[in-house]
Amino acid sequence: MERKVAIIGAGISGLLACKYALSKGHRPTVFEAHSGLGGVWTKTVEITKLQTPKPFYQFSDFPWPDSVTEVFPDQNQVLEYIESYARKFDLLHHIRFDTKVVSIDYEGASSEVQQAWALWGGTGEPFDSKGGKWYITIQDTRRLSTEVCQFDFVIICVGRFSGIPNIPEFPQGKGPEVFQGKVVHSMDYAAMDYSNAKELIEGKRIAVVGLQKSALDIAMECSTANGMDLPCTVIYRTEHWNIPDYQPWGVPLAYLYLNRFSELSIHKPGEGPLLSLLATLLSPVEFMLLTK
Repeated sequence: MERKVAIIGAGISGLLACKYALSKGHRPTVFEAHSGLGGVWTKTVEITKLQTPKPFYQFSDFPWPDSVTEVFPDQNQVLEYIESYARKFDLLHHIRFDTKVVSIDYEGASSEVQQAWALWGGTGEPFDSKGGKWYITIQDTRRLSTEVCQFDFVIICVGRFSGIPNIPEFPQGKGPEVFQGKVVHSMDYAAMDYSNAKELIEGKRIAVVGLQKSALDIAMECSTANGMDLPCTVIYRTEHWNIPDYQPWGVPLAYLYLNRFSELSIHKPGEGPLLSLLATLLSPVEFMLLTK
C-alpha cells in the first residue's frame, strides 16, 4: 500500500530516505528550508575538503565519477556529487525547496498508549495500523505563507549541525558584548561568500575557539590570509590526538565504524542480554571513535 512519507531535510540522509521510500512504493515529500540540497555542504569554509577518504564516503549504488581524482575532494566536488546522485535517481521533483517545517503534530494513539508500546507503532510496523496521522505545518520562506500537510510517517533528517549554533553561556559582563573586536560563530562565517569572509579576516589578529574540524579549517584559512605577520591563535579546552582515521599504523580504522560492526557498540531499545553485553564491552571502542 502506498503511504505518504514526509522527510525533513535534503542533505545526504534526506536523499537516501527519499530513494528508499520510493523503492518501497511510497510517496515521499522532502521539505528543505534552503534553496538547494546538500545539507552542511551547501555552505562551508572555502578550503574545506572531505576529511574521509573518498572510497569511504560514497553512496553504495553511485560511485564517484572518474573525473574526481583527489582522495579528499573539496566542497564543490562533494556538492556536485550529491546533486548528481539526486538527478540520477530522479529525486529532485520530490523535494520542496525554500520550505521550512515549523511544527509537527500527531493525531492517533494517546501518549500513554504509545509509552506502553514495546515495538515501533505498537506492532513493529512504522505505520500506525489504527489510522494515526502526522500533521506538518510548513512555511514558504519566500512568500511567508503557511499550510498544513498530512502524512502517514515522518523521517527527520536535519543532522547534528542544523542551523543552531552552539554558543556557551558567559557570566554577566564577560561575554561577546564587552569584547572590543568582532565575534563571529563558525556557522555564520561559513555562510558568508568567500570574498566577504576574506575581507573579514585579512589584516586582523584572530583567535579561534575550538579544536574540531570547523575550527581547524578556519584557523588554516586565517593563517593562509595573514601569514606570520598576524598569526592565528587557536584556543581549546580539551586536547585531542589528531591521527589519520584511514590507515594509522597500517590498520584501516574505518573498518571498525563504517560498517555494521559499529552498531554492536551502541545500546538499542529492546536489545537482548547478548547485545547489551556486547555494547557494554565495546563502549571503549565507541568512545575512542567519537572523541578521536
